[in-house]
Amino acid sequence: MKINLIVIGKKMPDWIQTGINHYQKQLPATLNFTLIALEAQKRKGKNINQIKELEGELLMKAAQGSNLIIAFDEKGKQHTTKSIANKLSDWQQNGDNVALLIGGADGLSDECKQYAHQLWGLSNLTLPHSMARLLAVEQIYRAHSLLNNHPYHRE
Repeated sequence: MKINLIVIGKKMPDWIQTGINHYQKQLPATLNFTLIALEAQKRKGKNINQIKELEGELLMKAAQGSNLIIAFDEKGKQHTTKSIANKLSDWQQNGDNVALLIGGADGLSDECKQYAHQLWGLSNLTLPHSMARLLAVEQIYRAHSLLNNHPYHRE
């Protein structure tokens, strides 16, 4: 099993990176979790659709070899922590290679959304992509803790 969180943007605020590092360190090696940060496209001389298209191509290329691709999008299906835990359990049992995609500041291209097997939403709120990244890692950790009866997750 492998989980790759593939994101656009390498420069994150320190507090975001600290949070990601915190949860990432707590994930067991068996989840084989990796965060792959790709360079955001330069805006000069390009419109938003061109930027999204170029970033989408980078995300899709990085996701090659994954048998399950999930793109985070504001219009995607929202899940409870329990349902994410159930999905994580399934991924572990199936030995899935999962790619979780988070676009840049302008979101994902239509092609990238179509390429994904599933679209997930993190919140009805509009979130900065850096915060979405932190929430995704935290929810993976929370789902793992729920599956392992760790007291981190409370209901």
